[in-house]
Amino acid sequence: MTIEEEVIKIQKKLNKISAEGSTQDGALDLLKALQELPVNLDILTKTRIGMTVNTLRKSSSDDEVISLSKSLIKSWKKFLQTGNSKDSSSNSSSKSKDSKDSDESRESEKEKEKEKDRERERKQSVSFPPSNTTDSVRLKSRELLANALRAGKTAEDLEGLASPEELADELEDAIFNEFRNTDSKYKNRIRSRIANLKDPKNPSLKNNFLNGAIPPTKLAVMTAEEMASDEMKCLRNRFVKESIDDAQLATVQGTKTDLLKCGKCKQRDCSYNQVQTRSADEPMTTFVLCNNCGNRWKFC
Repeated sequence: MTIEEEVIKIQKKLNKISAEGSTQDGALDLLKALQELPVNLDILTKTRIGMTVNTLRKSSSDDEVISLSKSLIKSWKKFLQTGNSKDSSSNSSSKSKDSKDSDESRESEKEKEKEKDRERERKQSVSFPPSNTTDSVRLKSRELLANALRAGKTAEDLEGLASPEELADELEDAIFNEFRNTDSKYKNRIRSRIANLKDPKNPSLKNNFLNGAIPPTKLAVMTAEEMASDEMKCLRNRFVKESIDDAQLATVQGTKTDLLKCGKCKQRDCSYNQVQTRSADEPMTTFVLCNNCGNRWKFC
């Protein structure tokens, strides 16, 4: 079996794994086998294996699969640069021969035309990463997401981190895959991600996303509560607790007493009730309401 046939065999299996979505069994072994093969530019051009590996990288949730896919793509990019330098040297040598003989000149022209055709085919078949959309709404959404990721960051801050443009593409792609269109729900989801990523009071969300702690597939579906800063989460928990306490007090009218003194208005016109807020073996909690000023407190 030739190298090209082995690559095509692996490619078919990778396409099947990418189509299955969540199932990534065997992908890592196939990528390792592909890494060991002496793949050259001609095989890359004929099989388009680069696009297959890049598609697997985007659909995978396995960190090892993503890392190895990126490594393969990066190594294959070098073939493009090497191929371009060889092409230019070939063109220069053919030009020198043209001046010597007219017959050689005609042959050289034909060869140059063939080379141009191969170059156009190579550029179309080997693209890293390939553009997967021409929709103006999606492209604008990716641009805005990338700008939100760059906001407040310097080049030094972003050094060593994932590219904001690549992360923006993957995040937008995950959101689009959920709705399968660019309607109002899609746009609202995009706006909420942009607002939270640009929020100066919540820098941890952006940092975790850039560092890879939060993958694009997770950020695409996070709720407002999950994206909120730690300070906002504490504030919300406090409001919820106060609402529960008020609701519990409202369920019981209470017993009037003049034995308790309000710390706010200093009056002794109060009502109290007891609510079981803890386990059954714990004592009940006493809540007091000042009938004069409406002040509420918990009596210990």
